[in-house]
This record gives sequence, C-alpha cells and structure tokens, in this order.
Amino acid sequence: MARNKYPEVTEERILEAAQRLFLEKGYDRTTIQDIVNELGGLTKGAVYHHFKSKEEILDKVGDQLFFQNNPFEAVKQRKDLNGLEKLREAVRLNQSDTSRTQLTIQMLPLRKNPHLLVEMIDSNRRVLTPYVLELLEEGNRDGSLHTEYPKEIAELLPLLTSLWLMPSVFPATKAEMRRKFTFLGEMLDRMGVPLFDEGIRALVDQFFDQIPETE
Repeated sequence: MARNKYPEVTEERILEAAQRLFLEKGYDRTTIQDIVNELGGLTKGAVYHHFKSKEEILDKVGDQLFFQNNPFEAVKQRKDLNGLEKLREAVRLNQSDTSRTQLTIQMLPLRKNPHLLVEMIDSNRRVLTPYVLELLEEGNRDGSLHTEYPKEIAELLPLLTSLWLMPSVFPATKAEMRRKFTFLGEMLDRMGVPLFDEGIRALVDQFFDQIPETE
C-alpha cells in the first residue's frame, strides 16, 4: 500500500471532522469510529497513526481553534488601543468565542491527565506567555499599565486561568471559582495590571455558569 505523501493533510481532515463532532455531539458521545465514519476512506488505524488517543485529538483541536481565531494577533496591530485595552480586548475575544469555550468546558475532565496537563503548561509557556508579555510591556511603555513584574505576570496569568481556576484541577464550587477570580483580579490590580473590567467579569461569569457542578 502506498504511503500517504501528505500526512499533514490527513491530520487536518481528522481535526476538522473531530471538531465538528465534538461541537455537535459532545466529546464524551463522540467515538473514534464516529470520526472515521465522518471522514470516509480512512480506517481507525490511520487515525491512530496520527493521534495516540481521542484525548490527544481534542487537545490538538483546541490548539487549532486558538490559532484560527488568535485573539492576540487580532489586537496586535490596532492603533486605536493602548496596551491595557489590547490585553482586555484579547481576553474578551477569547471568552466570546463560543466554539472555544464549549471545547474548553469539554476538556475540563481531561486536565487530570498528566500527559495533557504537561502539554498544556508547555503550550502556555511557548504561546500565551510571549503574547501576554508583549502587551504588558507595551502597556508599561504607553502608560496604561504600571507594573514592575511584566515577565512574572505573563508567566503566571495563563497558568492561573487555565489550571488554578479550573475545578477539574483544583476542585471548587461555582461560588469558590468566582471568589478565586475576584482574588486574581485584585492581585493583578495591586501589581499594576487592572485587567478585569465589568465586560470581562460578565463573560467569565457566564463561562462559570456553563461549567457542570463538581461532585
């Protein structure tokens, strides 16, 4: 049998099919066989050749959604916003992306998986931290922010929002999650980064409402 000359095309097809199914049926109700059926012409073996598990597929779908609608790139060149406003707008765009927030909620139980947890931390370090740092430094230059710790905040913020606030990693009720978010906002305020305005607080509150109660 001839080898696939374009493995990246096959991977892209798998991710596109999986994304459709995860959003339509939900992650738990989607099987590898469903993904195979959606593609047509591929076998389970071909899917497993590219991805070790359904969990890995979901992780890659999340990455793909981010880069397809990268909120940081969307605000990067805007001349009408200062550094703080760009950072706030990036957060708003991210939280307003319904496909991304739905997948984030579906991924919550998977954050107990040590392999995916390590990948998420590494992705935060490689991708999110540089974007956040760039806007924090821009805010310091234009006077919209006044922080002595841009590098430290850029490293810490993605970790706190993607792990510490999530109940699958640190079990918490919705009331406790909201309290933690309030604490995070106050901590950032004291560090010279008043990031969470009323619009962001409302979007995050809606996100917390969608998270199933932990048992």
